[in-house]
Amino acid sequence: MPALALRDNKTNVWEPVGEENMYAVVDESSGFVLTDTSGYILALCDKNGISKTIVQGLSQEQKDEIVKLLEKDNIPEYKGKVALPV
Repeated sequence: MPALALRDNKTNVWEPVGEENMYAVVDESSGFVLTDTSGYILALCDKNGISKTIVQGLSQEQKDEIVKLLEKDNIPEYKGKVALPV
């Protein structure tokens, strides 16, 4: 199913997220309370941390394998606060 990732710019006008592709690993140390016991969310986001897509419920091994693939494809890691979809 096609989808369009949008961000709210605080003026009630929704805009597309940025064109950049970065990844971020989200766990409880990021300030989120995760209900899944496997512990990790991996998000693709733009340079401002606005998420485009997420995968949740990753084990440590799954997360590490995906991160390796992203790094191999030269996709940079986003280190700031990630805005996850509601």
